[in-house]
Amino acid sequence: MNKHVDKPVWSEIADRRLELGPKAEPEKATRHWRLTRDDENIAWLVLDRADERANTISSEVLRELDEMVRAVEAAPPKALLVRSAKESGFAAGADIREFGSVADAGEAAAKLGEAHDVLDRIAALQMPTIAVLHGVCLGGGLELALAFDLRIAVSGARLGTPEVMLGLHPGAGGTHRLTTLIDPTEGMKLMLTGKPASAEKARRLGLVDAVVDERHVAAAVRAAASGELKAEGRGWRASAMGTRPARGFAARKMREEAAKRAPPEHYPAPYRLIDLWEAHGGDRRAMRDGEIASFAELITGDTAQNLIRVFFLRERMKGLGKGDGRSVRHVHVVGAGTMGGDIAAWCALKGLRASVTDLDPETIAKAMGRANALFEDKAEDSRALRDARDRLIPDFAGDGVAQADLVIEAVVEKADVKGKVYAGLEPRMKEGAVLATNTSSIPLEVLRDKLERPERLVGLHFFNPVAKMQLVEVVSHDRADEGALALARGLCGAIDRLPAPVASAPGFLVNRVLTPYLAEALALIDAGVKPEAIDRAATKFGMAMGPVEVADRVGLDICLEVLDMLRDRLGGDMPDAPGWLRDKVEKGDLGRKSGQGLYAWKDGEAQKAEAKDAAKEEPDPEMVDRLILPMVNTAAACLRDGVVEDADLIDGAMIFATGFAPFRGGPAKYARDRGIDAVRDRLKDLADRHGARFRPDDGLDRLKEET
Repeated sequence: MNKHVDKPVWSEIADRRLELGPKAEPEKATRHWRLTRDDENIAWLVLDRADERANTISSEVLRELDEMVRAVEAAPPKALLVRSAKESGFAAGADIREFGSVADAGEAAAKLGEAHDVLDRIAALQMPTIAVLHGVCLGGGLELALAFDLRIAVSGARLGTPEVMLGLHPGAGGTHRLTTLIDPTEGMKLMLTGKPASAEKARRLGLVDAVVDERHVAAAVRAAASGELKAEGRGWRASAMGTRPARGFAARKMREEAAKRAPPEHYPAPYRLIDLWEAHGGDRRAMRDGEIASFAELITGDTAQNLIRVFFLRERMKGLGKGDGRSVRHVHVVGAGTMGGDIAAWCALKGLRASVTDLDPETIAKAMGRANALFEDKAEDSRALRDARDRLIPDFAGDGVAQADLVIEAVVEKADVKGKVYAGLEPRMKEGAVLATNTSSIPLEVLRDKLERPERLVGLHFFNPVAKMQLVEVVSHDRADEGALALARGLCGAIDRLPAPVASAPGFLVNRVLTPYLAEALALIDAGVKPEAIDRAATKFGMAMGPVEVADRVGLDICLEVLDMLRDRLGGDMPDAPGWLRDKVEKGDLGRKSGQGLYAWKDGEAQKAEAKDAAKEEPDPEMVDRLILPMVNTAAACLRDGVVEDADLIDGAMIFATGFAPFRGGPAKYARDRGIDAVRDRLKDLADRHGARFRPDDGLDRLKEET
């Protein structure tokens, strides 16, 4: 529920009363819409999508909307108002479930044309039209609202166009209406970044015409219907962008900014949008035709289809975060280092009471300093900032363990040290509390034997930096209680993180799959390849970050520790770490945290000696395969070993924890698209020339079975 919306009002909205219009029976009702009129002859059009918790704009919703518009045209009211009956908001966007089934661009264009026709008829109505927007108003929902004359936002509403996150741009008139309603450069920024605007920012931009509390909506509607509330002009910048040369200059800047986030060869949508606006900005008919053609082509392309798949992977993992109904109110974190302190801070930011303890008071003080910086960066307003600070408790005595529903251990990666910590914690934990370890490498079978009640031990493996990395591995073992695991998954949902259920195994899932990527980068350096060339090959493939930079950011000492652990426990063909890496670690050149590693570091950034125009060079395909295919091979091994339930979870975990190229859909999807047999043959070829570490795993057959 939106925290700015009065709950009593929403109780009445659920009963189809008060702010949704008159209590009389509707003059027209369909499965998703209801149309009524009040005593002032204002027509109230209410969207309440059947059997859904949130409104989305589907083909059926649009067909029924067309019926409603025809009814309004047949008997014109004084004014027409649209709003939502859902507590969650106006509309969360288009129904993305329909996107994945579109295979033909012609079919997509026809559906878009129908949507345009309905919204164009709303825009042509000869009476004031008003959209009242609360909660989320995104994508197709915002495009619907843009077809109305005026928009009234309820305090706390968020408006945006996130289509670019799916490899698309607005497709129901948004490209034209948004860039003609407000400053076109601001409209383009909304579409190119996908970031939503608050109600207050939307008002400043001119995207909405008024922001009111829920209790004042009826008065604002009457003012709009009577002409007292009017839309403002767009200002001088709108006129300045009316010429092609002016748009061309702005478009060049937009392309430069877009290229920093989304290479055009991998993510075409931003550039299609810029091209469309540059060529036709201000020309409604040309923008409509261009928008439809561009969207239809994008939605049937590989990038959009893979990003839509990633969206559903996220939704599946969010669903796993619902837990079993028990809630975590108090988290106690033992170990206030970078991971432990940041876990506690994130929990506090997301609304949980969090105590954090450490043997070293100075470490706690540093954790509180990092937490305050996080709160100041992320908190929505001064009240949220104050509340987050109040919820985070520096616990020098460690007393929070007795009140905690969940205790998270985040001490050094040594089983004997963790065992001593557990001996002090377990007798003080309350009945029903769960103990979670943040270990990244120690099998839980080793740690559980140090407990009187091993069934309440689970793994909660967060990734660094905690505030940015969305994934948390929820690690089970053969004696773990299902209720404890469900509570751990529920914590992830409560703090806006995606749980990935994995079985206890060396490296679990993510580190085991990522390690060959890092190890091969070290082998390439050992063979004389420059680190910059290795990272460039990986990022050209689409990885968020190259393996050399990843290793430096993680810490070369940690990389070496994980390499040794996996080699010792998995054996097989994994090569030993190069001697020069051990020398660097011994010397203290650990990467970013020491200022020197495989790169030199300054102000938190790697100092790369890139040759001029090197970024334009295409990487050696063999280098790309040497980096990427070992990850695919190891993902198949994890599936074979039962570390993870299915290949989709592998893809979700690697995308949300490591930035594996989202537009490729994850390592398993990439292998299927390339062809499992082709991947196996390529691995055999690499094994013949570079060593047994490339030998194809039998799990590839399982991966092929799941195609």
